[in-house]
Amino acid sequence: MEKPVLRTEKIYPVGRMPVKTQPNPGKALQNKRSAPCVLSLENNMADIRTLSAEEARAAVPALSDVLADCVVGGASVGFMQPYGPEDAEPYWLDVADAVATGGNLLLVAELDGRIVGTVQVGAAQMPNQPHRGDLKKLLVHRSARGRGLARLLMEAAEREAARRGKTLLVLDTATGSDAEAIYPRLGWQRVGVIPDYALWPEGGFCDTTLFYKRLT
Repeated sequence: MEKPVLRTEKIYPVGRMPVKTQPNPGKALQNKRSAPCVLSLENNMADIRTLSAEEARAAVPALSDVLADCVVGGASVGFMQPYGPEDAEPYWLDVADAVATGGNLLLVAELDGRIVGTVQVGAAQMPNQPHRGDLKKLLVHRSARGRGLARLLMEAAEREAARRGKTLLVLDTATGSDAEAIYPRLGWQRVGVIPDYALWPEGGFCDTTLFYKRLT
């Protein structure tokens, strides 16, 4: 299977016009990792990158820290408390394997070289759904919230999914969670609520809200 090519884009402050340059497709195909998308956030530099399978495996410890922090913080993302970084490692190893086969796109947000956020797009679908992707596991470490990283991750994931030929993305999120309020602001359409869909990490049923977005 052809190895995915990393796509990056620099985000410029409002009021500054970028200098357009023509990319070198041949060079991009040869590079395992290209320059990340960069945004200045309160004098910190946020990098948004799409990881290769090799990079995903190397990032397992950092990704495990992010996932464990979110679960401990009450995020309903498939896991139950108590939950530590060591509990998260098998999950991320499976994700890295899916990246290797092209079944998953894995993006990360970094601040000062540290991974503090991530999101995935499930790209492998049934033969009659090649145009669809599942957006999942939007996670930002609690220490890095309030900086717009969730928005940057979502926008980068949508661009990358569109580049891979996806025209429709779907997701579900815990009803009443902070994450639920993010998606409508980013152009996602609310479909409805499924009651008692899952459990909160500390126990007790939680509903889930379904969203979709068409990519243009």
